[in-house]
Amino acid sequence: MESWKKNLWVLWFGSFIVASSFSMVIPFLPLFLIELGVTKNTEMWSGLLFSAAFFAGALSSPFWGAVGDKYGRKPMIIRAGLVLFVIYVLMAFVTNEYQVLVLRLLQGLLSGFIPGAIAIVGTNTPEHKVGYALSMMSTATATGSILGPLIGGTLASLFSNRMAFGLAGGLCFIATVLVILWVKEEKFVPSKERVSVINTFRIAGHNKTLMIVLMLTLLTQFSVMTIEPVLPLYVADISGSSKHTSMIAGFVFSIVGIASILFAARWGKLADKIGFHRVLLIGLLAGGIGSLAQMLFSNIWAFSAIRFVYGIFFCAVFPALNGLVVRHTPSDFRGRAFSLNQTATQIGGMAGPLAGGAISGFLDIHSVFLITGILMLITTGLTYWSLRGTDTHAENSGRSAAG
Repeated sequence: MESWKKNLWVLWFGSFIVASSFSMVIPFLPLFLIELGVTKNTEMWSGLLFSAAFFAGALSSPFWGAVGDKYGRKPMIIRAGLVLFVIYVLMAFVTNEYQVLVLRLLQGLLSGFIPGAIAIVGTNTPEHKVGYALSMMSTATATGSILGPLIGGTLASLFSNRMAFGLAGGLCFIATVLVILWVKEEKFVPSKERVSVINTFRIAGHNKTLMIVLMLTLLTQFSVMTIEPVLPLYVADISGSSKHTSMIAGFVFSIVGIASILFAARWGKLADKIGFHRVLLIGLLAGGIGSLAQMLFSNIWAFSAIRFVYGIFFCAVFPALNGLVVRHTPSDFRGRAFSLNQTATQIGGMAGPLAGGAISGFLDIHSVFLITGILMLITTGLTYWSLRGTDTHAENSGRSAAG
């Protein structure tokens, strides 16, 4: 087996495990708060806990990206995996919401397993296979997002959320061991520049396309994350079930992941042919329409069906954004480029839940769906006008690599 394929499958499996551990516990934070005895301002606390890790990650990602470009991305993945193992295990023993907040902040400051894995895959994969490889990495997180909520919701229903946190920690440890044993970073070219966050921003500032992609990543993540902290509460409201709320919420979260597994690789192959820009436009447009459609249904099964259709198209978005990062950055800057992309993701992920929690608190949950859809359609328009012409570069790169 070619080395890039071996790395892809090992990192696919490791990312799948980490994504599973994340989705086993994080989507259920609102319900975990209730288990801890938080009965007042639950929506606001939920938004704060979702945002805490994103805020910390936004601050630390550029530093870890610069370190990765200088010393290797594999060590950064190992560090992040061990951090997740410790934090999830500690989360199983918290006694109040303030302890959860501290651990979420540490998680954001020190983690970064999946972004590091994507950076290695994007750098070590042949140019004409980048779209496919990045889409496969997307299916790893999607598959994890399916099994994670199902396992986490079941454990929470049968035992408690603490059991789910403990298992999540163990899974992260297994993923880290896999990377240690079988991932080889063969095409790594150490950056000759000193580790400097300021220098990272300076270089990125001269790359117009990269800066546009970072802006689009931020807006997309913000749009998506406005709904995340209140979705379990919405599911509990429309399902009419209190005994199996966690299990039903897990099913609804998994629907989008199922669609991603079935269709993400297809979008990746299409991106290698027609360009990441066009695929990104399709995903964002359909995602915006799908978000608006979700507010029309109060039946749990109809709502789940709309979530599935939404997932079919939206699974194209983040692999396309990652593909644009690869296409428009040199290999010795790619770790920092993906770290900046991660920072944009973290900022959007930080602001989104806060906005979603506030909107649902002051208005209602349906308003969150409305605003999410509108924001995604606005992002579609910005994508069309700001990235025109990038497909030509992608197509030429694909032809030269294939020829």
